[in-house]
Amino acid sequence: MFLLVTLGVYAVGLMFTAVGSRLAGRCATWCCALCGLPMWVVSGTVASLSVAMPQLVLAFLASGLSITSMAVGVALAGAVIDLGLVLALCLLRRSVTVDRGEFCRKCGILLAACLVLELFAGDGVLTHTGAGLLMALFVLFVLESILYQYRLAYDEGLEPIGVGKKRLPRSAAVPAMQTMAFPAMNLTNSMKNLFGMLFGAALLTVGAWALLYSATVLANITGTIQALWAATLISFGFSLPLLAEVLHHPFGSVWKKFAVRCRVYPPAALPMQMLNSAILSLTFVLPLCSLTYREHLPVGAQFRRYDMPACVALGLILLLPALLKKRLYRWQGGLCLAVYLIYLAAVLLAPLAGA
Repeated sequence: MFLLVTLGVYAVGLMFTAVGSRLAGRCATWCCALCGLPMWVVSGTVASLSVAMPQLVLAFLASGLSITSMAVGVALAGAVIDLGLVLALCLLRRSVTVDRGEFCRKCGILLAACLVLELFAGDGVLTHTGAGLLMALFVLFVLESILYQYRLAYDEGLEPIGVGKKRLPRSAAVPAMQTMAFPAMNLTNSMKNLFGMLFGAALLTVGAWALLYSATVLANITGTIQALWAATLISFGFSLPLLAEVLHHPFGSVWKKFAVRCRVYPPAALPMQMLNSAILSLTFVLPLCSLTYREHLPVGAQFRRYDMPACVALGLILLLPALLKKRLYRWQGGLCLAVYLIYLAAVLLAPLAGA
């Protein structure tokens, strides 16, 4: 009976985090636009952060409660599943178009974050120097995102590439954040969106706490390490709304209507947003956990042996064809998916102690 209650708490937590993150992200994006920020600034900051908001809130709660395995696991496993499952399926199933320069630079930031983790967390703890370098990469990521959105708004120096096409014409459509429609800026809509942002943040916090509680209880009941649940139950649960979008919403019309109403990026921008989310998990979520924990953040053997090498492999698979061949391939999606399945099998079948 207790196990059923725990699974019920997990299901409620998933629903609250999915609804809360989308509602808070959409309303926060609109509130920033209302304050007079240019859309290319909003698109490069708030819109990207809203995708990684569930991992951010849950990791923040976990590190504050000293459940460091869950905090680090959510960040690293979240990056792996964003690239190895969601982005891989995008390459396999969708017509993907990205700006080559932006895609290569973001992959470079991802690999640089992995290098920092290898150098400054290889002995089992993330030092303050490592956390500072990750935060510097986060600042670089934000500046790069804003600069790209500015160039996109004014169509300056873009080089679109797509799956199976060596080069696309300069006129090819690269997903633009500023094409999103916003309601009229009046007092009623302002209050509605402010309330929606606060209500969404509250839902997200409650849902993250429910997920953290259920995963911790399941780890205690089964006698398994917490990192296993962070890499499977929680991270996969966070990816379900994104998988619904990739698979054209197989979960029904109710969620589709809500997701479309609370969208902060056009559908074609999903692959790039997955790359952004993976980068934020490494360069923002982990340093924030280190600050919240207020000591050197423990990084267990599970993460050093499985998660970090998987992130490096996925980053290289995505970067090299775009950098060298100036194109993307569907086999990249298949290879990324294979890496994720190998990672998942290792996590499930050969979990390591000390995580």
